[in-house]
Amino acid sequence: MADPNTLKREQRRAMMLEGNVVKVIPIVALPMIISMLINSFYSMADTYFVSKLGTTATAAVGVNDSMLQLIRSTAFAFGMGASSYISRLLGAKRDEEASQVGSTTFFTALGFLAIVAAICLMFVDPIVRALGATPDIVHHSSAYASWILIGAPLTAGEVVLSQILRAEGSTTYSMVGMVSGCLVNIALDPLFIYTFDLGVAGAAIATDLSKLISFAVLLYPFLKGRTMLAIKLKYFTPKWSIYAEVARMGIPTFLRSTAMTVSIIVINRIAGSFSTAALAAVSVANKCTRLVGSAVMGFGQGFQPVAGYNWGAKNYKRVRHAFWTCSAMGATGAVVLGTVMFIFAAQIIGLFTDGSDPDIIALGKFMVRTQCATMVFHMWVMIVNGLFQALGRAIPAGLLGLSRNVICLIPAVIILSKIFGVYGLASSQAVADLLSVILAVAFLIPLLREMKKLERGETAEEPVKSTK
Repeated sequence: MADPNTLKREQRRAMMLEGNVVKVIPIVALPMIISMLINSFYSMADTYFVSKLGTTATAAVGVNDSMLQLIRSTAFAFGMGASSYISRLLGAKRDEEASQVGSTTFFTALGFLAIVAAICLMFVDPIVRALGATPDIVHHSSAYASWILIGAPLTAGEVVLSQILRAEGSTTYSMVGMVSGCLVNIALDPLFIYTFDLGVAGAAIATDLSKLISFAVLLYPFLKGRTMLAIKLKYFTPKWSIYAEVARMGIPTFLRSTAMTVSIIVINRIAGSFSTAALAAVSVANKCTRLVGSAVMGFGQGFQPVAGYNWGAKNYKRVRHAFWTCSAMGATGAVVLGTVMFIFAAQIIGLFTDGSDPDIIALGKFMVRTQCATMVFHMWVMIVNGLFQALGRAIPAGLLGLSRNVICLIPAVIILSKIFGVYGLASSQAVADLLSVILAVAFLIPLLREMKKLERGETAEEPVKSTK
């Protein structure tokens, strides 16, 4: 009689390779959407509770959002790089090699982020100033940043495990791990901030403890053998072939995420030059719009394993079908969510302020609405980017990531803020969304043509590289 775990693996593989994509994509994507939303809720929960302490506390947490994103960018570089490779290996039925990739990436990410965090802890004050902290919030910012750095290895473990689960299609386990941590964070925030009177630092401590819970929950199915892959020291294989392939997709992911963080730092520094209230407004607005963006990103990440599996199995027609299905579903979701946020922009911003500064609500509302107006374009570029990631196409994936957050956004921020002031700054991200669509189309058309040639056998099939 077949082993139950083996049967589950084959059923999961059959779903990815043969199931109706209209049903498979939502099944795989829904847990990832929830997981990505949970990531946004982490920082939003901190901002919500800290906002009751005043504008300076809100701005301090907002500045450190860049540090959080840099840590997550590094973790995602490992996780997404491994995820793309693992999906293609599983599609080609090379399960043991996939376990080697997963284990090697997991242990390497833990060690790397622990070392980086230890170094950064020695230079906390200069770092938060570089991130955009104004003189009146440096103390709060440093207190928050110190605890976030202490928890950096937990972030690495949480993110990498989540991405490995996503790669094999076990997105429900990933979702449960992320949700559990978020619920703990929401419960602990008021306890540490108000009851223990730890203020801004208390929010960061609560976040660290919640990540510890997520890490443990995500590791549990691997320890119990309920996954397709195994995360064990015996599979830790630190060799060039694995690191090179993980880096091939991990570096574009890191560049894209880091570019977004750099753009946030630029925005924060320019906003801070106007006023602390403007800095608080921009920070809050970015977190609110990231909520919708996270849902879209989660949908795109849920699509990637389907594309990766079928690319590895050389089912190119199904890859194209999955991409267009995902695009249609994502556009619908972006329109619905963007419309709701557009209508209730003022009320949403108001949740994250103490009500004492009307400038925060006015500017934040404007910024949210401009980004909602271009949400569909933002969504589609992320899905196109996800397609290139799933197929292991590093250069277009990297350039697409840079297009919105560096090539288009930073010039828009600098130019529009000089011409139109703080409201020009607030509209720059929407302008960048419109411009980045052009590059996405330019990259996508040749890829779709290539896939059609592969279907007809006119082009040599692209192999999945071996870890051996």
